[in-house]
Amino acid sequence: MTITVVLADDQPLVRAGLRLLIASAPDIEIVGEAGTGTEAVQLAKELRPDVVVMDIRMPVMDGIEATRRIKAHAAGVGPGAVGVVMLTTFDDNENVYAALYAGASGFLVKDTVLDEILAAIRVVAGGEALLAPGVTRRLIERFTDQAQAAEPRRRLKGITEREREVLTLIGRGMSNSEISTHLHISMATAKTHVARLLAKLDARDRVQLAIAAHEAKIVPQSD
Repeated sequence: MTITVVLADDQPLVRAGLRLLIASAPDIEIVGEAGTGTEAVQLAKELRPDVVVMDIRMPVMDGIEATRRIKAHAAGVGPGAVGVVMLTTFDDNENVYAALYAGASGFLVKDTVLDEILAAIRVVAGGEALLAPGVTRRLIERFTDQAQAAEPRRRLKGITEREREVLTLIGRGMSNSEISTHLHISMATAKTHVARLLAKLDARDRVQLAIAAHEAKIVPQSD
């Protein structure tokens, strides 16, 4: 099954470079390109791609607001929600915090190697979040440290001990397949636990589950 992608970046050379890189993957197809956040929102509505690769800083409407609108529209039309991967640099931390709550499911540094770009697109297209060790982990941990200074620790009400284990592993950046292996459960069971956590914690996506795990301080600091 082919993964459809919209590229959103105000720099034509960046889009051209990404297009050349992604074109080498037989299972990924670029179906549209946008130079502004407004164009990205419109293309996402019209084309309903699996993934939008979105630059944070763009004219007319930035990538954060564009992501918020794309996710809000996708939530209203039902299954097959569009995933968003943000293009960022290590200096964009404050914007990336906002992007997490806007609904972004992953982050790429603009000089990321090809295999990691393709892996990120595939992970997000599969309904998961790019929460592997690296920039996303540090961003989540720094964000939750700041949030805890202003708000009480999030309470994990109504979840079972097994669901707590699964939530901890999500906070550590594990995918469903890694969770199933780690806990010696089937992939279907892992997905069921994740779905129940989303409902019980009123979380929009896997990123918000990871944030909840860090806010509740159930992820060991050594991870």
